Amino acid sequence: MKQAIDTLPSRRQVLRLAAMVTASAVVAKPPKAAEALKEGADNSYVPADGVSTFENVWQTVRDRFYDPHHSGLDWPAVRERYLPDVRRATSQSSLARVINTMLSELHASHTRFYTPDEPEYYQLADIFSGALRRRGLQRAFPDGRISYPGIGIISRSEATDCNTITGVIDGTPAQQAGLRAGDEITAADGMAFEPVASFRGKVGKPVILEVHRGASVVQIPVRPVDLEPTKMFLHGLESSARVIESNGRRIGYVHVWCYAGSIYQRALERLLSQGALKDADALIWDLRDGWGGAQPEYLDLFNARGPTMQVTDRSGTSEFVNVKWRKPVAMLINGGTRSGKEVLAYGFKKYRSGELIGTRTEGAVLAATAFLIGSGLLLLAVEDVRVDGERLEGVGVTPTIEVQAGGASAGSEDPQLSRAVAILSET
Repeated sequence: MKQAIDTLPSRRQVLRLAAMVTASAVVAKPPKAAEALKEGADNSYVPADGVSTFENVWQTVRDRFYDPHHSGLDWPAVRERYLPDVRRATSQSSLARVINTMLSELHASHTRFYTPDEPEYYQLADIFSGALRRRGLQRAFPDGRISYPGIGIISRSEATDCNTITGVIDGTPAQQAGLRAGDEITAADGMAFEPVASFRGKVGKPVILEVHRGASVVQIPVRPVDLEPTKMFLHGLESSARVIESNGRRIGYVHVWCYAGSIYQRALERLLSQGALKDADALIWDLRDGWGGAQPEYLDLFNARGPTMQVTDRSGTSEFVNVKWRKPVAMLINGGTRSGKEVLAYGFKKYRSGELIGTRTEGAVLAATAFLIGSGLLLLAVEDVRVDGERLEGVGVTPTIEVQAGGASAGSEDPQLSRAVAILSET
């Protein structure tokens, strides 16, 4: 869709806002194109619009994908191969599955088509709102406000018709209801669970979730809210900050759920310089799951060579500049640590800032931008990325101390966090 890409973002903007697809978009094995057509028909779906959307996605990939050789594919032949399945699609979701099956042949991260039935659609629209204002954002969100009904989880769809939670964002209804990573949500109010649709028209009202937790099945009531992505992730970061007492030491903890914007780094610096973590003896920097977008210079926070400056205006309001953390620090990583966060993990490890604890990162390190096409959103890798000359795409970063995650049946126990606390309380 040429009109969707009339103004190109600068290289700096692309790298700064490189959005990281959550595990739900990458871990699940893409279905065969024909499987996407088994869903029920959507009476509002217009087949001609579906074909138009597919053509525009295909053209955008042709013109903007970072590899001009399209991973060795004959891209025109790919179009002809998938077009019959597109014409047989009967709903927006079945169309999206055909498109994503096609995109999966590129074997590239940051390359996926999202629909308004997915939280990632709204989160990416918010992350890339600056660029998308020139690409039809007002058409998708007429009042300029990007939000969706939800409970604040990161999850992935499974072939078994359930949604597995991989992360519960701090301070959200999901956390308040006691949902845990590893929980499998199978139903909401007796109907098949959908991450967005299950909560439409129910904001502020109780919704009963059927959750499989280990060998048990539990009914958990939750009250969805209208979520604005940036506010949710920022509040999640701030709400996560706490001090853990262990072996006579005060271990600070903070979870950065999203790093796509300097607002999150500034919030972290405030917590360390004048907030809940300022008196901690050590720090656990949790970069598991969520979105990336981090910049390499964020690691300067742990470079002790440089002064911190405090400026105070006449009203007595103080601000710290060039904040430094000069105490021990450990980083938590896992397979949901992606892109910009992986760059931080790489530098943290290479320059020996502290221990990396958890499991290998995803290996999804490409720079991306977003396009609103039809009624969906295309996230597309538009630049290759090397870090200190190394390509992390498809490789990832291994921890210095490998610790597997615990399941939902483990309750509140987090083996990776517990190991970090043990290590830092001994230093």
